This record gives sequence, structure tokens and C-alpha cells, in this order.
Amino acid sequence: MIPEWLEPVARAAKEITADDLTRFVPPDGAVSRRGAVLLLFGSQHDLLLTERAHDMRSHPGQVSFPGGSLDPGETPRQAALREAEEETGLRADGVEVFAELPELWLPPSQFAVTPILGWWADETPVGVVDPAEVHQVYRVPIDELLDPAHRVSVRHPSGWVGPGFLIGPAHDVVLWGFTAGIISRLLDFVGWTRPWDERVARDLPAYMLQGGPPVVPRPPGPEER
Repeated sequence: MIPEWLEPVARAAKEITADDLTRFVPPDGAVSRRGAVLLLFGSQHDLLLTERAHDMRSHPGQVSFPGGSLDPGETPRQAALREAEEETGLRADGVEVFAELPELWLPPSQFAVTPILGWWADETPVGVVDPAEVHQVYRVPIDELLDPAHRVSVRHPSGWVGPGFLIGPAHDVVLWGFTAGIISRLLDFVGWTRPWDERVARDLPAYMLQGGPPVVPRPPGPEER
């Protein structure tokens, strides 16, 4: 059973559509890879996130939800839990899945991704399992994500601007792109977002600029222009 503070998220998951989260949905008849990510909420009112290794060929240093491709015969729920266990060392049997969000489309990688929402009912220690893949594992308090001091507009050299968050102990790690967009839109939909200054901008660090253009979470709103 999820705690009372997560009830608004569970209610939102029943109503939210793919269009509320992104402008990209899998096209009819598209041949794509299927994947899943885990939005895991913990007892510290936090979200579990991972930072990819900085020397990876694609999306180095990208902060994201644990997740990856579905193995043959797997459901999105099974894949999200397996990947989270492989990436962070958590015990998947301690996670209570309470909702699934609509399947979303990542055009550059041809991925159809299902976000899985989980409550960390029986918490276990987490950390980097494979340094070649994961640089750091974070438990980010939702209150810090909501703090206007940690909200920024992120600029990509391509000209793209989108919502971002500053996370980590020193709040110097940039959370941006697809993951930041999903978090931002979900917080908006639930009604938790606090006003923040969209004029405060942050350029991406050089180590994040490999791997092609960003995925835009949805049509640009005022904060993305």
C-alpha cells in the first residue's frame, strides 16, 4: 500500500495522457525497440536516479531513471525492475508497482518507453554496480526538485532550451532532456510545481554534448522559448 503523500501521483497516473508528457508517441505501425524506466519513490520523499558514465559513447553523464530495453518475453514492469536492480543493486522484490504511465516515443533511438511508477516498500542499499555504465546513483528529494533555487532552463548548442534541475550534494549535476521533461510535466500535472524563474539558464557541460541532439519532452511552452 502506498503512503498518503503519493496518492496524488497515483490519481494523476490514471488520468495523464502521453500528450501531457511529450509530443512524441509511437507512430502507428512503427518498428521500434521497447523499453521501460522506473520512477521509484522512496520513504525520504525522493526519486531514484542514475548518472551515466562520463565516457560512454552515447548520452555520457546523462541523468535518468533506471531502465532499459525489454528482454524477450518481458513486460515493461519486469524490465524496469530488472534494470533498476542491475544498475543500482536494489532488491526488486522490495518495490511495489502502483501505476504505469502511457508509452512514450524517443525518436533518435527509436525507443518506445513505458514509465513504471513504484513505491519503495522495503528499501535496500543502492549504489554503482558497474562503473563502466553508471557514474553515480542519487536519491533526490522531491522537495529539492520543487525548490525554485534548483530549477533552471537548460540550453543545448543546437538551440534547444528546456526545463532542468540541479541535483546532487552540491546541486551541480544537470538533470535535463527526456527525464527532466517527464519529471517537470508530472509535477505540473499533480499540482506540486512551485513558481520558478525560467530566465535562469544553464549551458550543458562539455562531457554531456556527445551523442546527438536532445529529445524534446513536448511542444515548447513559455519556459522553453
